[in-house]
Amino acid sequence: MARLARPLQEPGDGLVLVAGGAGFVGSYLCDRLLARGLRVLALDDLSTGDRRHVAHLADEKRFALRVHDVTGTLPVAARKAARIYNLACPASPPQYQRAPVQTTLTSVVGAWRLLELAERRGAPMLQASTSEVYGDPQVHPQVESYWGHVNPIGERSCYDEGKRCAEALCSAYRREGRARIRIARIFNTYGPRLRPGDGRVVSNFIVQALRGEPLTLYGRGEQTRSFCYVDDTVEGLLRLMDAGVEEPVNIGNPHERTVLELAERVLRLTGSRSRIEYRPLPADDPARRRPDIGAARRLLGWEPKVSLEDGLWRTIDYFRELLGTPATRTFLPSTAPALS
Repeated sequence: MARLARPLQEPGDGLVLVAGGAGFVGSYLCDRLLARGLRVLALDDLSTGDRRHVAHLADEKRFALRVHDVTGTLPVAARKAARIYNLACPASPPQYQRAPVQTTLTSVVGAWRLLELAERRGAPMLQASTSEVYGDPQVHPQVESYWGHVNPIGERSCYDEGKRCAEALCSAYRREGRARIRIARIFNTYGPRLRPGDGRVVSNFIVQALRGEPLTLYGRGEQTRSFCYVDDTVEGLLRLMDAGVEEPVNIGNPHERTVLELAERVLRLTGSRSRIEYRPLPADDPARRRPDIGAARRLLGWEPKVSLEDGLWRTIDYFRELLGTPATRTFLPSTAPALS
């Protein structure tokens, strides 16, 4: 693993390009970059992104959204980028399985387009990779040196292998001295701006609970995930870009929960009387997922701060307002230990 480098200088009048900037995580990243006083150009084809995620930036003169597919030639405005964040890709199985060819092309060709721009501009590029590169892991917790256990021809391979190939492409550009790269392996992230019906387990459970519908669990709910609140994830991405670490770094919450435990907690927090409904386990669904974040702690000085309880409250409050369901609690930030 590379040593912690001196932080990058801010790009001054240069532009920060965020591919996937109208997406869930991408929109929060745009907010944070603007808060630093930077100019931001978001590219998004809106296949899974949403204009509403950045609607609050409509009057912000330092921000622009361009509807664009990153597999095509990049718009002229993007060619001024001083930093590049690539978050362009569907991120939940129902989303990417609906368009597996486009998902693969977005992961690979999109990364290539942006790497070419990074080379021309001399701009660092952060590639948003994923915990899915570990597949159904045989090493637990997952450390960055683990190569993974992925089915290359399965239903999830368009995303898993697409992201693995993007990492390989980034690493090839780095080895040839053509681009400065960072690779963030992002684990399950949740929070406000998740979309109903997007197939992510947190939003699925909350929406089902608020609507009084059965919470759908696959298998027996014994599979585990590690849930990181979106503000923490974005902080990790910013620190990784600034630090200049060019090897992959896990960005996620090291506290592992079963999916059944998550469902029960959502039911308790929402006060829902929904029942739990069990369905067959999907193919290649990982049995366990938990990041080793030793590298992030050591190299970035980063670890999650928002507890699952607080993060779920914030997300539930968001969906109550979105769905128009009555609120039963006003959110108050917790003073409990960060990782409780």
